Amino acid sequence: MTVTLDLSHRRAAAADSPATVAPETAPARTSLVGLTLDEMREAVLALGVEPKKAKMRAQQIWRWVYFFGARDFGVMTDIGKDLRALLEVHHTLDRPEVIERLVSADGTRKWLIRSAPGVEFETVFIPDVARSGALCVSSQVGCTLTCTFCHTGTQKLVRNLTAAEIVAQVMIARDDLDEWPSTTDGRALTNIVFMGMGEPLYNLDEVAKAIDLISDGEGISIGRRRITVSTSGVVPKIEELGNRTGAMLAISLHATNDALRDVLVPLNKKYPLAELMAAIKAYPGLNNAKRVTFEYVMLKGVNDSPSEARALVKLLAGVPAKVNLIPFNPWPGTAYECSDWKTIHAFADIVNRAGYSAPIRTPRGRDILAACGQLRSESVKTRASVALKERLAAADTPT
Repeated sequence: MTVTLDLSHRRAAAADSPATVAPETAPARTSLVGLTLDEMREAVLALGVEPKKAKMRAQQIWRWVYFFGARDFGVMTDIGKDLRALLEVHHTLDRPEVIERLVSADGTRKWLIRSAPGVEFETVFIPDVARSGALCVSSQVGCTLTCTFCHTGTQKLVRNLTAAEIVAQVMIARDDLDEWPSTTDGRALTNIVFMGMGEPLYNLDEVAKAIDLISDGEGISIGRRRITVSTSGVVPKIEELGNRTGAMLAISLHATNDALRDVLVPLNKKYPLAELMAAIKAYPGLNNAKRVTFEYVMLKGVNDSPSEARALVKLLAGVPAKVNLIPFNPWPGTAYECSDWKTIHAFADIVNRAGYSAPIRTPRGRDILAACGQLRSESVKTRASVALKERLAAADTPT
């Protein structure tokens, strides 16, 4: 026997009933950290502020973000309550998450920062003996270059950092050092060096935007002469860097001839020393008051001989320059060793006698593994270890 069910009355009833509506999901709030003044104005306009008032309101908010380092819209007392409420609904003043903070016995501080799942980078504050210090910021997560002496170079590129993520590194350091508002009186963080993870000139648009934000006198206010960008030698971008940013230039050199530099800095195969030195000599604004810094890592038996020192002096002829001699910091698996101190001082003496300043960089933060790339390496190894344990556990689980 076949039974037929008449469900038409149910369909009719359903048609007369209100449709079930999924609850609306509130739009994700976006951080104002990293916005330019023009972008801040667009954000204010999007909240319904009259165009005539939007510029002024944007300037007020911008100053609260970058001069005062505000973390709460409630402190913005010169902005009306209604606008503050709208800002609270649609935006935040959040920085990326600090997942690890280390402080060395010598005062060096290092932060491991996560801005998104799998996007982790480091920034290091290196205090000087006087009340000043440099913040070493990253421009990429990982690196495409494979410099054989550099641990970061063993880690694949994840992606470029945004200007917001670069600026946030400065703001996180300012938060930790308690250096808001942005006055120049007695502050410890006085200089910025793009010498962290990545090759800045492979991310020049975001680096230039970040420098504009960091150097603005109405905000963070670190002058362009106090910002140094280091490159391994991306020759076509060097002049553009100078024209767009006015920043100081540093070159990750490490060798005085193409044969050795091809090994230490493989990018040299694409842009050999002759091309690199020509680009350096054409750097906008180069003079005795705006010298190029050449970074030279001291590798035992590789590039530390007196003849190499003399070759370095010859290479630098006609270039307003100083040389930073960097004792090599060994890392697991490296084939290199650090030159002994006697050799390093002898090398420095030759360069100094030729008229170039050649300070020996004092190793800082070794007790917290603060050498470039080491802390990031630890996070990579930790994640790999966790993933391995999860795979093993899954393999042991009966199906």
